[in-house]
Amino acid sequence: MTKDGSDERGLRDSLFAYALIFTCLFITHAPLLRLPYFWDEAGYFIPAARDLLLTGSLVPHTTLSNAHPPLVMVWLAFWWKFSALTPAVTRTSMLLVAAFALLGLWRLSRYVAGEHVALATVLCTAFYPVFFAQSSLAHLDMMASAFTLWGLAMYVERRPVATVVFFSLAPLAKETAVISPLALFAWELVCPWLTTRRSLPEPLCLYRGSRWQTISLLLCLLPLALWFLYHHHRTGFYLGNPEYLRYNLQATANPLRVVLAMLLRLWQVLGYLNLFLLTLAALVVMRRPPLREADGTVRPRIAITVQLVFAVVILGYVVALSIAGGAVLARYMLPVVPLVILICVSTLRRRARQWAWWIALTCAAFLAQLVIPPPYRIAPEDTLLYRDYVVLHKMAADELAKRYPDARVLTAWPASDELTRPFLGYVKQPLTVVRLENFSPLEMEHAAQATDQFDVALLFTTKWKPPHPILQGLPFGKALQERFFDYHEDMDPRRAAELLGGRVVRHFNRNNEWVAIIAVERIQNAAVHDLSPPMTWPRNAHAPPVD
Repeated sequence: MTKDGSDERGLRDSLFAYALIFTCLFITHAPLLRLPYFWDEAGYFIPAARDLLLTGSLVPHTTLSNAHPPLVMVWLAFWWKFSALTPAVTRTSMLLVAAFALLGLWRLSRYVAGEHVALATVLCTAFYPVFFAQSSLAHLDMMASAFTLWGLAMYVERRPVATVVFFSLAPLAKETAVISPLALFAWELVCPWLTTRRSLPEPLCLYRGSRWQTISLLLCLLPLALWFLYHHHRTGFYLGNPEYLRYNLQATANPLRVVLAMLLRLWQVLGYLNLFLLTLAALVVMRRPPLREADGTVRPRIAITVQLVFAVVILGYVVALSIAGGAVLARYMLPVVPLVILICVSTLRRRARQWAWWIALTCAAFLAQLVIPPPYRIAPEDTLLYRDYVVLHKMAADELAKRYPDARVLTAWPASDELTRPFLGYVKQPLTVVRLENFSPLEMEHAAQATDQFDVALLFTTKWKPPHPILQGLPFGKALQERFFDYHEDMDPRRAAELLGGRVVRHFNRNNEWVAIIAVERIQNAAVHDLSPPMTWPRNAHAPPVD
């Protein structure tokens, strides 16, 4: 077969694999495609992309800009322009990105570990709850993961130009994606020095590129730097608004907070949502000798040099995102979790005879965790809990629009946006909203002092709690979460109703995701159309920064 023939066959195989992956993703996500937008989607990414569609501006104006690079918003605006601005179009376009990420993982896995490992790795990753849930959500992390995985594939295949291209696109999807090229740049500087200092049976460096090839990794920072310069030119800020900068950088510069965040990051890449079934199994079988293929050869492993490259990138993400980033969300680790899965799958195939059964068990455990809430705190966006949230908020919005169309609704972000922006999919006509920060006892006490400024209150879960929690006996846990991770407890709806002088007229609950509508008693004896003119909440409350 000629080189041209090989390239043509490789392209054909890749297109077929991509079509197959996308079809499977589309079928499995079909029930989710028409859901209204969820949390950060509604609060920032969808409004920002809509601003781009309507005005052509890369810097949003209907929401406070936080300097996120615009590539995902450009992608969404492109599909809306030639289709429709609907959740189904948005989620389908994000599935195209998720399929591209899995295709890059398949190519990377096949190159370093073979066909069997590649197939198992893609299956495990696709079923992993965080990846599955994020596949159709309009967040930045999936596109950043896709370009990062492709960049790593090109890196291990020794394609320097393609490596720079993909690693340059990744930070334009999300700025934290610069971690990968920076980690590899540092490794290429340190690795030769380690090799000369020690006598090792195996080499450490993947390959000894020229100094220019090493420096070329820094070119991946150039597009992001240009974006920040442009953002500063338009807004006067390089890294978003001052509140966003404080939340994600200044407020995280505490040694204890960094240590706690690092423990959470390690849990997210090694054990979160049943991932420990894979990592612990790989650790156990490491004590066994490698198996042999049918022809008598020893089953291969991922080259040590490649494993070190993966380890450097994983460590870079764990350390960097423990120091920066106000919210310690699992989706931020999406670029590196597939690498952990790949290493574990390869180890199991090399050393365990029944490895395929363990992969099937792991996939089943991932699927179970996707629909069954775990016994510890998670972000709803990590499983199908986010669907419960969206369905309940849609039900509450329908109830408010039907029974109280002209009422002033007291609520917090993001429901405040859901009720005032019809394009988010919750209401057909905007309602009048009075905003407060959250539903903590302190905030509700402030609201109780101004009950003349609202007629109905919409309360909902802002900090999800597991139905059957474990490790409740840690007295320091709550205090540390409140101090470092923006934790608070939502007031019980019945207690809130008593405090506000009203009654709970609707209360919906699914897997401890809940919403409650509280009507102030005086509204029962007044016609809705006679309500006083809309008023704004007297306190200077803003939506929390979006990471």
